[in-house]
Amino acid sequence: MLRLALFFGTNLAVLVVLSLAFRVLGIEGLLAANGVDLDLTALLIFAAVIGFGGSLVSLVLSKPMAKAAMRVRVIETPRSPTESWLLQTVREQALRAGIAMPEVGIFDHPSPNAFATGWRRDEALIAVSTGLLANMRREEIGAVLGHEVAHAANGDMVTLALIQGVVNTFVVFLSRLAGFLVDRLLLRIERGHGPGYWIFALVTEMVLGVLATAIVMWFSRWREFRADAGGAALAGRDNMIAALERLRGLRHAPPMPDEMRAMAFDAGRVQALFASHPPLEARIAALRAPDRQAAARPGRGRPLRFM
Repeated sequence: MLRLALFFGTNLAVLVVLSLAFRVLGIEGLLAANGVDLDLTALLIFAAVIGFGGSLVSLVLSKPMAKAAMRVRVIETPRSPTESWLLQTVREQALRAGIAMPEVGIFDHPSPNAFATGWRRDEALIAVSTGLLANMRREEIGAVLGHEVAHAANGDMVTLALIQGVVNTFVVFLSRLAGFLVDRLLLRIERGHGPGYWIFALVTEMVLGVLATAIVMWFSRWREFRADAGGAALAGRDNMIAALERLRGLRHAPPMPDEMRAMAFDAGRVQALFASHPPLEARIAALRAPDRQAAARPGRGRPLRFM
């Protein structure tokens, strides 16, 4: 959740900056090939530059931004037996997963949390919170570490950045096309871009951006199931289930009053579309399913793949 919040925040910031810069510099005005027609090829290139610019910059900056935002202390020389164990556990899991040793860090936060980030699988950072270390047994922490190592081994951040770039591109392309059609067909502006273009393009970009986020979040939820299977393969299925059960217990919320449940039902369904992680109950059930048990068996000295 933490790595995704940083990624999407950076992606949005870069998108806004590039859009404003192109508008101020007059580059967006070049999309009209002759002042009347819309140059669709130029528009597609323009959309791809903005769309992939945001996601790729977010990807490259993901590790240093995560370190700075979460104040991660990277373990270089262990200060305690726990830190030595963390390094050794990640080293063994990375070897089995077939990736280079990630950086391992700790950040100060009371909630049980961990994340993996990095612009490629062999340049990863895996960080755990002090709350995770304080509230979980070592077997459960090892499963959480395996989950994050699986994220790195699967290249999830890279894949997420590419998908984000594609949806960004379509959002920018379709919003400008919609603005152009409003100008020409509804407002009857024959040359250049009128106010309808800018207003409708902005509104459409916001609406499509929300829909695009739902698509990316669906992919993120799917990847969590794969990372759970990877964590089970690296640390044991029972340990992975125990870790998720522990998280469910630590995050258990009191039941809502009866008068609020009806209102929360629809809101909950909408919120689920934009959740980066599936419900813990669904993740536990997936690990307990018979077809997942074979995937959760440890390998025998060969690199594991969790795709």
